[in-house]
Amino acid sequence: MEPINTTKTEIENHMTESSITNPRQISAEETYERVLLAGADCEKNEHDFERSMEELKNLAEAHFMKPVGMITQKMESPNKALYIGTGKVQEVKEAAMLLEADAVVFNDTLTPSQLNNLQRELDKPVMDRTALILDIFATRARTREAKLQVESARLKYLLPRLVGMHQALTRQGGTSGSMSSRGAGEKKLELDRRRIEQRITELNRDLKEVANERAVQRKNREESRLPLVALAGYTNSGKSTIMNAMIDAYVKNDEKKVLEKDMLFATLDTTVRRICTGNSKDFLLSDTVGFIHKLPHALVRAFHATLEEMESADLILHVVDYSDPDHRDHMETTKEILSGLNTSGIPMITVFNKADQCPDMTDYPKIAGEDKIYISAREESSLELLTSMILDKVYEDYVQAEFLIPYNKGDIASYFMENTHVSERAFEENGTRLIVKCHKADAAKYAQFRTD
Repeated sequence: MEPINTTKTEIENHMTESSITNPRQISAEETYERVLLAGADCEKNEHDFERSMEELKNLAEAHFMKPVGMITQKMESPNKALYIGTGKVQEVKEAAMLLEADAVVFNDTLTPSQLNNLQRELDKPVMDRTALILDIFATRARTREAKLQVESARLKYLLPRLVGMHQALTRQGGTSGSMSSRGAGEKKLELDRRRIEQRITELNRDLKEVANERAVQRKNREESRLPLVALAGYTNSGKSTIMNAMIDAYVKNDEKKVLEKDMLFATLDTTVRRICTGNSKDFLLSDTVGFIHKLPHALVRAFHATLEEMESADLILHVVDYSDPDHRDHMETTKEILSGLNTSGIPMITVFNKADQCPDMTDYPKIAGEDKIYISAREESSLELLTSMILDKVYEDYVQAEFLIPYNKGDIASYFMENTHVSERAFEENGTRLIVKCHKADAAKYAQFRTD
């Protein structure tokens, strides 16, 4: 894995069309890149910093890197020029040489000047946390929408950092006026900037088209009255495991499954599956990108259209890895990101997953109150209890009603047959008599045909 565009050669390679649109994939046989991790401890809580550095290590490993060392420095605030102190920079440089590190990865987002200065001082490729996450997303995106979103975020991250990356290029004869009067370095910089800005404009246009398509799909789902249940939670909390368990139990089609792997950001693409539980009590289950501490704002913005799926949900399942000692912090991170979306009025069930991995947790699966459940997504009894809880929530606004549908209104009768639980049906002289359990909105919409 090559760090994102930190040298003259890399920027020139990056600016080819292929490298912008098709990030290099990593083969299983490829030698892992050796990296040294570095971070400035400016947290009020020491545990928060330790957790953040451990996550950085996990992120590096998730992107086929081999962390060979870790250097930290406790500071009031990051150094504006070098992120860490000048003495610590020398320590990092010596450690990188001693440990034969190929690159240095920093735990926070570096400013363009910090990136430029550190590269010059360390004489090594430098990458920050944001660049690392962007690279991971670039290699994991599968659908057209996810690829567009990630590419847009990567280029927006790159744009302000072009100046530092062109430090090695000459800048002579630069004066105001036309580009022809500028030095070679300025010309290259301006051409690269224009090209990236043009590509971002193209991506914004394409993403708007995709968003419009998603809006149409969302409208069709709303018209079908099928409840939408959205999975949300910290990365690697078990959302995809729950999705696949539901598919195994109720859909029985392996082609409908999503990628399930014990690693950060295994799933990026939004997946919606119809879960057919029987008795016409179906619902749609949506899975999307997981969250993480210090998730880059550029990615949150890029994936906003995708995350909007949650805004139209009838129920959110907040999945928590209960076996993780930091699960409470993970919950806060998820709630913080959800607060940026329009989800405040949507019912939520907190699903404490992986209870089987907690030695002191022996009485699962169990429901705790109206909005909490402890389960192991890999066990059938847990899945059955979770499904029952979901159905109770999403169908609580449903009522039993009796309708007499005229034969010339066959489309209405078909709608009820396909989207409600029909307990009785009779063909009478004046039409089709149906006793159904339907949503209150449907009962009100077709009130003129009610006979109860």
